[in-house]
Order: sequence, then structure tokens, then C-alpha cells
Amino acid sequence: MNKITLTSKIYADALVKLGQDYSTVLKDLKSIQEVINISADLQQVLNNPTINDDIKFSIIDDIFTNKVDKKIIDFVKIIIEKKRFSQFDSIVLAYEKELDKINNVEHVEIISAIELNDNLKQQIIEKLQNKLQKNVIPNWDTDEDIIGGLVIKINDDIIDTSLKNKLENLSKNIKGNLWH
Repeated sequence: MNKITLTSKIYADALVKLGQDYSTVLKDLKSIQEVINISADLQQVLNNPTINDDIKFSIIDDIFTNKVDKKIIDFVKIIIEKKRFSQFDSIVLAYEKELDKINNVEHVEIISAIELNDNLKQQIIEKLQNKLQKNVIPNWDTDEDIIGGLVIKINDDIIDTSLKNKLENLSKNIKGNLWH
């Protein structure tokens, strides 16, 4: 996943300040991102500093006019003009993060040893929402190596209640006590 640069955050903040319907802006950004990421040639042209900006603008107009909002097309032209197009993916990611803040949303990765039933998943989500005071969007995964329990990743924080982690900690404590 891309890192969010300070420049990307500044451009994403500018998009937020446009005050348009956030979900429409995100949909348009994602549409542009999808088309660009499919075509390596298009990426090369848009990132090539030797190609005139007017040619790039014409290409953007040809591809996206009547498909995405004109303000978003103009935004893309600005980042091309400012030689920041290489950061487009990072800008989109920063914009998504800003929308998550605005909408009080937290993306959480939840790993269990076995597939959990819907009722148990709902209970976990409700507990996380109460604890975080945010709307939780879970990404569920299984990893039988954790033996039991859960590993919950929230941004850079990890809550590890797995049996594997508990056994490793117990082993460390036993070894530590043997030498003292």
C-alpha cells in the first residue's frame, strides 16, 4: 500500500475543501485511478516531464470528459501541471483517510484461527465500535497459526489475544524465571 506523503495530504485536504459530495468525488477519483492503473502507457505519458502539459490535458479531457465531474478533471490537471501526478495514488489514499475521519470510520483487520459465524462477527464489531467510538469497517482474515483467539489490527496498533501469543509469553516468562 502507498504511503501518504505530506504533499498528498495537502492535495487531499484541498479536495475535501471543495465541499462537493464526498462519495461522488471518491468515486470519480477511483474511476480515474482504475483507468490509469490499467494502462502503463498512460501512466508513462502522464508522468513524463518531457511531454507538454497541454497534450496531457487533452488526453485527460478525451478520456474523462462526461465520465467524471469537471472539477475533478481540473484537479487532475493541476497535479499534472504541478508535476505531482506520480503521487495520484497517494492523494486518493489520503482523501479516503480524510473521509474516514469526517465519517468517524475506522478500518480494522481482524484475524481469527477459524472462520467466524456472522453472529460472532457482529458481536466483535459492536464491542470494537463501543470501545473506539467509531463506525468499524472490518476486514476479516483467518490464520490457523494463531491457534485460537483474535489478532486485531487498528492502524499501527495490534491487539493480540491469540493463544499463540499467550503461549509465547508464557514460554518467555518461564525461561526468564529459570535464570533468576
